[in-house]
Amino acid sequence: MDISQARKRAEELTELLDKYTYQYYVLDDPEVSDYEFDMLMQELKAIEAEFPELVSPSSPTQRVGGMASGKFAKVEHAVQMASLQDVFSLEQVDAFVERCNEQLTSPEYSVEPKIDGLSVSLEYTDGVLTRGSTRGDGFVGEDVTANIRTIRSIPLRLKDAPEFLEVRGEVYMPRASFFELVEQQELEGEQPFKNPRNAAAGSLRQKDPKITAGRKLDMFIFNVQQVRGREFASHTESLDYLRTLGFKTVPTYRKCTKTAEIKAEIERIGNERADFSFDIDGVVIKVNDLAQRDIMGATAKTPKWAVAYKYPPEEKETILRDIEVNVGRTGAITPVAVFDSIILAGTAVSRAVLHNQDFIDEKDIRIGDTIVVRKAGEIIPEVLRSVTHKEGSSAFRLPAVCPICGTPSVREEGESVLRCPNVECPAQLLKNLIHYASKEAMNIDGLGPANMKLLTETGLVKSPADLYALDRDKLVSLDRFAEKSADNLIAAIAASKQAGLDRLIHALGIRNIGRRAAVLLSERFGDMDSLLAADKDRIAEIDGFGEVMAESVVKALGEPHMRELIGRLKAAGVEMTYEKQTTGDDRFAGLTFVLTGTLPTMKRDEAKALIESYGGKVSGSVSKKTNYVVAGEDAGSKLTKAQELGIAVLSEAELLEKTN
Repeated sequence: MDISQARKRAEELTELLDKYTYQYYVLDDPEVSDYEFDMLMQELKAIEAEFPELVSPSSPTQRVGGMASGKFAKVEHAVQMASLQDVFSLEQVDAFVERCNEQLTSPEYSVEPKIDGLSVSLEYTDGVLTRGSTRGDGFVGEDVTANIRTIRSIPLRLKDAPEFLEVRGEVYMPRASFFELVEQQELEGEQPFKNPRNAAAGSLRQKDPKITAGRKLDMFIFNVQQVRGREFASHTESLDYLRTLGFKTVPTYRKCTKTAEIKAEIERIGNERADFSFDIDGVVIKVNDLAQRDIMGATAKTPKWAVAYKYPPEEKETILRDIEVNVGRTGAITPVAVFDSIILAGTAVSRAVLHNQDFIDEKDIRIGDTIVVRKAGEIIPEVLRSVTHKEGSSAFRLPAVCPICGTPSVREEGESVLRCPNVECPAQLLKNLIHYASKEAMNIDGLGPANMKLLTETGLVKSPADLYALDRDKLVSLDRFAEKSADNLIAAIAASKQAGLDRLIHALGIRNIGRRAAVLLSERFGDMDSLLAADKDRIAEIDGFGEVMAESVVKALGEPHMRELIGRLKAAGVEMTYEKQTTGDDRFAGLTFVLTGTLPTMKRDEAKALIESYGGKVSGSVSKKTNYVVAGEDAGSKLTKAQELGIAVLSEAELLEKTN
């Protein structure tokens, strides 16, 4: 095949793959099997490997490619990505329509669901996707093009497109993908995302596009930001046009002229959202005519021609049928309410964590009770209260022994959690092994929950140290492993030996010691032997540590089984020294930061690591010595104190801007 033949065939394959991708991810109506699609993709990859000059950014093979970016460049939005004014009652909807009627002649409205995700802009030049950026503060966002390309429903090329087109949409995580991700995070001992919106935001801002690709994100387009080479008279006309270009637009948008019609549509969407595969947090009501929008104008932050109606938090009554008792990775014995299934925020709910015995006692929750459950904007349900007790019911008590291994449970002083102290408890063993191999710990690729469960069930692995003695032939004999996958796993396990002291400490699963605390311990002591020799007082001297954390470390590392495990790991060649990772940039040297609230996309440990990588210090309390407070959602007393002291308050976006 010469270059001209290769170019012609590559164009044919690209057109076919684009068509089949659109059918599968946008229309949900595939024409070919997964196998046929994969074969066409492999053929295109082979052509591009032979003729690299044919590879283009819009090729279907480039949806997941390139290296981790490290940083996101700033993007100044040519058209402001404004937020909407929220309204919380139908009376406020009436008031909005009245304002519009006072200024406009016979206005028409587009009513559509408000997707609960992350607002993103897509730019196309001559039909080719050239940039994807986050909303940021509406004026400046971040360039996330590499990650945007991994979302299959987003077209990389447009047919018969205008000269330039910028559209705005919402990147979201489907509920099924969210629950799958949360289950994986819980098994690996990570802090799970609270809701699909946070999960989508965190996934889109991953430094490595391959991680984003694995999160199964999706996107709905809901607006034309700017266009050259095409004109529209109305918003719905522009959405209809975007559909013809291959975009996945908001799933429903209806034109209404009367308040009663708008309210009926709000009610219809509210009733049907249980059937959606994604979360919504309300309904958007927009003036449809674009010329009329110009008449109404906008404030500095929000347009006057649109509002977002927010549904009130749902609370529903149901019957508590049982209280299950689960055992976690650290031995925590957790009660879980099992109740008659109800629909909350669009999903069926039948379980909710009851936290501990104190929580149950405080609310006097008993099996058989009529209880009230809500989500209140979060995906995780919670039991609010007990309404009535079943006749003859009695107070619920957590068991005196572990429900898995029968070991007497303990409740340590100052804790509300009941625990199983048996480190060999089967429930703890599997979860500890999963945590040991997880990305945040030893990062052993190919050793997820399913494979780890198989290794424990077959008796091949009873301790993390057993991983380093796995036999290739025994792996191949198992159903889940072929020769190549067995070789890959053996290689990944061998590579984990060089993970470093900080990851190893985190992997050991010491209570109260997360990823960041493990780094602090590594920085202070440098190697495992020095850490093992340290007493509680020396550990407590570490800034950010307290007596509880120090005691957890000393107690855990003093256990005979832990000493034995560390000895076996050392004998297997696992690295037990620390090499500090820095940016080489000390711009935050001498500055003290305090983190408070939930940040939009970063976990607190990630923000702390970022600050410290630039030489800054992160403190747990606000004082006159504090230079900056980084505040997120639900920031509390720390934010209040910072404002009282006149300390500068940063958003996550402003913190990230300081590192660019």
